[in-house]
Amino acid sequence: MSTIGARLSSKALRTRWFVRAPIGLYRAGLGIVFGVRLLMLEHIGRSSGARRYVVLEVVDHPETDRYVVVSGFGPRAQWYRNIEAEPRVRVSIGLRRSIPAIATPMSKSESDAALARYAQRHPRAWRKLRAAIEHAVGHPVDTLPMVSLRLGNR
Repeated sequence: MSTIGARLSSKALRTRWFVRAPIGLYRAGLGIVFGVRLLMLEHIGRSSGARRYVVLEVVDHPETDRYVVVSGFGPRAQWYRNIEAEPRVRVSIGLRRSIPAIATPMSKSESDAALARYAQRHPRAWRKLRAAIEHAVGHPVDTLPMVSLRLGNR
């Protein structure tokens, strides 16, 4: 990815209205337009107790009711900190809406393996995503925290 492309992608990742725009589509029942590469995670604010929403890229789908998502901004991302405090979440993906799930942060070795599989399956997407994340966070990214979402567990 060019420096200009990384800079633009990085800016998009840090632009609130841009990253939140898909949430309205998911809440309107139109999440199917994103297929199964993205999902919406509904989680509870650790301080406020309010429902919060974030749309994340699916990095892996190792089992029928298990999805792996990545925290591009690391463990300091608000949604990541929220699921650490309250792992009971809801997931919307494709035609499936508001499915109860349990969110479990993965170990570094599990995250590294999932990221390696993703990079192998989607090399162009990983190059672009990596460049955008590195530009946004200001340092090289060799590993990223991942979360396993097990659907149907409440």
